[in-house]
Amino acid sequence: MQFEVDGPIEWAEVPDVSAAPGEVVVEIAATAVNRADLLQRAGGYAPPAGESEVLGLECSGTIVELGEDVTGWSVGDEVCALLAGGGYAERAGVPTTQLLPVPAGVSLAEAAALPEAVCTVWTAIRELPLPEPGDLALVHGGSGGIGTMAIQMLRARGYRVAVTASARNHALCLSLGAELAIDYRTDDFVEVVLGATDGHGATAILDVIGADYLDRNVQALAPDGTLTVIAVQGGTQAEVDLRALMRRRVTLRAMTLRARPRTGRGSKATVIEQVREHIWPLIESGEVRPVIGATMPLTDADAAHGLMGSPQAPGGKILLVR
Repeated sequence: MQFEVDGPIEWAEVPDVSAAPGEVVVEIAATAVNRADLLQRAGGYAPPAGESEVLGLECSGTIVELGEDVTGWSVGDEVCALLAGGGYAERAGVPTTQLLPVPAGVSLAEAAALPEAVCTVWTAIRELPLPEPGDLALVHGGSGGIGTMAIQMLRARGYRVAVTASARNHALCLSLGAELAIDYRTDDFVEVVLGATDGHGATAILDVIGADYLDRNVQALAPDGTLTVIAVQGGTQAEVDLRALMRRRVTLRAMTLRARPRTGRGSKATVIEQVREHIWPLIESGEVRPVIGATMPLTDADAAHGLMGSPQAPGGKILLVR
């Protein structure tokens, strides 16, 4: 997907945020670049109504103010947070339901790489069944921020993992626990996956490409397999043979994190609560870790966006630090 950006990021003075009831103000130490930032810059991904128009879907920092009715958090606590916007600012107002403590063994800056990736992967895999022996999961974009986290979380759940990625990032994916690294430029991932599973197919596919991969994803799925689409870098519209879905008894799911409501059914609050219970212990034990591909000053955000959108994009997350 190409991002047409008109001019550099504009930096401006804005009024200080204050903590609404149930919120805290976080003084931001670091944020991380997400493809949604590039898409928002290009005019293709507006923030939900009422949310900050400032770029940045996650951050880490220190609580400097508590709103009314806030319990369980204190001024001075080091946290990371899932945001609907505002991560590139100096301070952000954050509902306490979207806060996570900085995990033991992770630095304050590194923690900025966790919320968006962990929460996105968790929503994609939490309903997957426990794998049977030999079950394979396929992760597209395996070397990106989402992909590197998905490899580790799926491995922790007991799946064998295959990824598609550029050849220069195969070593990174394999080091994180992927069993198969497929060059999406030269290899047929359907053929590789079927060969690695004796023709059975992948039990689960986590897809960031969308339309361009839909038909081949269905071909690569095992009977009763689940295809979860979390991004559409390869387009939004495609035709699919419904009989192929029916024959394989495919579950097709699609989701986005940013548009979830703050509270209630399917909310960010629920995702954060589950992540803290199920994934934070894995991070603190070292079984799952943030993968940082580059660290740059926040003032170099334009260069960071250019790096993410280029063929030289590093594996893992690009951090922006103050």
